[in-house]
Amino acid sequence: MNRDEITELAALYALGGLEGEDRARFEALLEGGDPTALAAVRQFEDTLAGLAAATPEAPPASVKAALLARIEAEGRPTSRASVTPLPDRAGPRGMLWPVVWGGALAAGLAALAVGLTVGSSYEKRVTALGQESATLRGELERQQAVIALIRDPSTQVVSLAGLKPAPAAKARMFWHARAGGLLIAAGLPAPPEGKTYQLWAIAGKQAPVSAGVFGVDAKGTGSLRVPPLPGVGTVDVFAVTLEPAGGLPAPSGEMYLAGKS
Repeated sequence: MNRDEITELAALYALGGLEGEDRARFEALLEGGDPTALAAVRQFEDTLAGLAAATPEAPPASVKAALLARIEAEGRPTSRASVTPLPDRAGPRGMLWPVVWGGALAAGLAALAVGLTVGSSYEKRVTALGQESATLRGELERQQAVIALIRDPSTQVVSLAGLKPAPAAKARMFWHARAGGLLIAAGLPAPPEGKTYQLWAIAGKQAPVSAGVFGVDAKGTGSLRVPPLPGVGTVDVFAVTLEPAGGLPAPSGEMYLAGKS
């Protein structure tokens, strides 16, 4: 027998489906210590044992016992009497059952793997869509709040003019004591590294109150959404200064914009 034929017979032998003359010929090879036959049987037995351990539905107890007996044996059989064949299965379907069982198991495992992969990909996509939806919903809510602020008759509109450091700069401040405000600035130079623009609200004789920090793009345009400021109602003056990154509790740098209400 050539190597391919020996491998084919070894597979059937390990599955318990080798009978008659073919079985006698193959067992003769085992008795004679044929290395190809011995290696092929060992390989198929190990494979079947791995499948039996991997699937939650175990094969019949008699099959498992025979496989474990073969694997745990320290030496290979040297005579027909010492060979422990898998239990014979009577009937015309005896030889077909192991092949069908093995194929069904492999197909089931493949289907499970594909299902897990598709399920994981679907869950990731649903999560991503949920995050995108939350982002869009948040942006819509912010835009609606800005529109409501601008349309409210109680909103103050203050124009800020550029001062000596940036005479061409200008800004507009929409301010509502209860809803907060929105600053839109243009023409400001890019702040030096480690610096930022800071907006201040001055009401009467009170000390300036920080309304937040902001940066500008390459065109010198920037904006700042301002929350309601505790203790600040009507603002007399809005001003923008250049401060260290993160801002300060009180203005210390040059003033770039200022406007009275």
